[in-house]
Amino acid sequence: MNQNKSVKMDAINKKILSTLHTQSNLSNQELADIIALSPSACFQRTKALKEAGYFINFHTEMDLDRICEHVLAYVEFTLESNTSLGRKAFEQEIERIPEFMDCVRVGDDADFISFTCFPDVKALNETCDELSNQPKLGIKRIKIRMILDRAKWCLGYPIDKLKWVD
Repeated sequence: MNQNKSVKMDAINKKILSTLHTQSNLSNQELADIIALSPSACFQRTKALKEAGYFINFHTEMDLDRICEHVLAYVEFTLESNTSLGRKAFEQEIERIPEFMDCVRVGDDADFISFTCFPDVKALNETCDELSNQPKLGIKRIKIRMILDRAKWCLGYPIDKLKWVD
C-alpha cells in the first residue's frame, strides 16, 4: 500500500469507493454490474484504489445482540493537563485496550470521547478505575454514558453527500 500514490477521482472511482464503503462483501462481478464496467476494468480500478491506500480496512458489522452479552457506552475523559505530552500518554494507553474501539479528541468540557464495548458494566467500571488510578495519564474526570438503545447506527460515512477532494 502506498498512501502517497494518488488515483484520479473520476465518477467511476467515486462510485466504486461509495459502493464498497457500505457493501464491502460484493464480488467483483456484482460491483462491476453496479458500476457498469467490465469485471476486468472494475478489478483493475479497485486494485489501484486499494494499493493507493484509499481503503483502510474491511470489516463486517455484527449483530452483537444475537451473538454475545455486551455493554456499549461512550466514555468522556477530561485530563488534568491538555498538553501534547499528556495527550500522547493517554492516547498510547487507550490504544492498547481493545474495548475502547474509537477515541476522538474533542473540544468543550471533555478532552476525549471514546466509544466502548465491554462484556459487562463491571468490566467497564474496572477498566475506567484502572485508567484513572494511573498518575502518568493525568485523568481529572471520567464520565460514562451508557447506551440504552440504538435509534440509528452508523452504516458508513455519507460519502455521496460530502465534497470530494480533487
